Amino acid sequence: MSDLPTLPVTFRPGHTRAILLTAGVVIFVVISGVAMLLEQLGPGERLSFVVTGALIFWVLAQLARVKVVADESGVTVVNIAGKRRLAWAEILRVNLRPGDPWVFLDLSDGTSLPALGIQPGLAKRRAIADARALRALAEAHAAPPDGRDQG
Repeated sequence: MSDLPTLPVTFRPGHTRAILLTAGVVIFVVISGVAMLLEQLGPGERLSFVVTGALIFWVLAQLARVKVVADESGVTVVNIAGKRRLAWAEILRVNLRPGDPWVFLDLSDGTSLPALGIQPGLAKRRAIADARALRALAEAHAAPPDGRDQG
């Protein structure tokens, strides 16, 4: 298994992240610029434009923060609304099926966790390679088979 990535490794959708952050900055600058250029607006109205632009930037930044970080002790999944730490033994399977918007992790508690940090949207080949790398890491760090069926 010499082709395993060196830990720690971070998986994130690079192109999507760049597009979201660039769009956020452009939208904020344009909305704020419009607020400053419209002479008929009062200070409160200008402020509401700027706050709206900042809110749009914040939402896009939240969408851009998704990632999956693997290290020796497990995986941290950062999605839009939260973050979850998993031990390697909790991850039974790493799935990226045709048509899936992102990777899904099948967990030992019977649930499935979306991992938005690996998504095939703009970089399908990279997402497939990242999913395979995470799958190989999960298999390499898996608990012995006799420890999995204790439930």
